[in-house]
Amino acid sequence: AIVRITSTAICGSDLHLYNGLVQTMEAGDILGHEFMGEIVAVGSGVSKHKVGDRVLVPFNIACGQCAFCRMDAFSLCDNTNPDHEKVEAVYGQSGGGMFGYSHLFGGYAGGQAELVRVPHADVGLLAVPESLPDEKVLFLTDIFPTGYHATEMAGVIPGDSVVIAGAGPVGLMAALSATIKGAAKVMVVDRHPDRLALAEQIGAIAIDDSKVDPVQAVLDETMGLGADRGCECVGYQAHDPQGNEDPAATLNMLINSVRFTGGIGTVGVFVPEDPGAKGELAKQGKAAIDFGTHWFKGQTMGNGQAPVKRYNRQLRDLIAAGKVTPSWIVSHEISLDQAADA
Repeated sequence: AIVRITSTAICGSDLHLYNGLVQTMEAGDILGHEFMGEIVAVGSGVSKHKVGDRVLVPFNIACGQCAFCRMDAFSLCDNTNPDHEKVEAVYGQSGGGMFGYSHLFGGYAGGQAELVRVPHADVGLLAVPESLPDEKVLFLTDIFPTGYHATEMAGVIPGDSVVIAGAGPVGLMAALSATIKGAAKVMVVDRHPDRLALAEQIGAIAIDDSKVDPVQAVLDETMGLGADRGCECVGYQAHDPQGNEDPAATLNMLINSVRFTGGIGTVGVFVPEDPGAKGELAKQGKAAIDFGTHWFKGQTMGNGQAPVKRYNRQLRDLIAAGKVTPSWIVSHEISLDQAADA
C-alpha cells in the first residue's frame, strides 16, 4: 500500500541514527518509524484495506507467515530483512525489517515523509476509527506497545509494585501500561523534572536519582522488599547523574531494586558488545551488568523489540473506549521541515 502521511513522530531511537551511532546509514536515507495516514493506493495482493482507509503503521515489517510471526513475535520476522547478513554479522542472527532504521534492517524508507510504501500491508496496517484524532493513536505505532511490552515481559499483574528506569516517552508508556494493568504502585526513576512531572500526572511516584539513591528509594516504598517488577526503558546510552556514560546503570539499578523472584522487562536498546565493558568505564568499575545478583535473587528478565502487532489492536480499543489517553505526553506539534531542529 502507499500511505499519505498525516502524522509522524520523532523516536528516541531516531537519535541513535541521527547522531551517527548506528552502522550502514547512507546519504538520503529517510528516517521515521512511527507514522500513520491515509491509503492512496494498494497493490493487487491487498485484500483487507482499500484506498481512503485511515491506518496506523507499526515499525516492525512482518510477513505474517514465518515461524516467528506465527508465534506473534513480529519483530523477529524471518522474511522481511533483505540485509539479514549485516545483522547476522553483528548479532549472530537477524530479525525482521524496520521502517526508517538503516540498512542493517532492510533500508526501508521511513515515515518522516509525505508518502510511504508499506509492504505486507494486510499484515501490518491497523484501521483507525474516524472518531479518533491522530494525536490519540499515533503512539500505537511504537512507543505505547513498546512500553506495554516491557510490562508484559516483567510479568506485571494487578496489585504489583513496579519500578521503571527512564521517564522518556517509552518509560512513560510503561508507567501508563502498568497503571492500566492494575499495578498498585508505579515508581519512575529519572532526573528531568519535566518528565517526572508527566509521570506524576498519571499517579506514578517520581524518583529523582540526582537527589536520592533510587534503589533505597524503591526499598523505602516497598517496606524493604523491593519492587515486584521492573522495566528498563533507557538502553545502552544510559548516563549516571553526573553525566558519565554507564551502559549498565539502569539494569543494575533494577536488579538491585526488584525483589527476590521478581521480573524485569528490558526494551531499551542494547548492542552485542557492551560499549563500556572495556577501557575507562571498566577501570571505574562501571559497565558490568551484575548478573551474579540477578542470579542470586532468582529474578527473570525478558528482552527485545516490541512485536507491535501483538498489542496494538487491544490498546487501540482501550483508547477508543476512553480508558486510556497516551497523548498526554505530547509537547510539540511541528511541520515536517522542522524535524531536524526538533
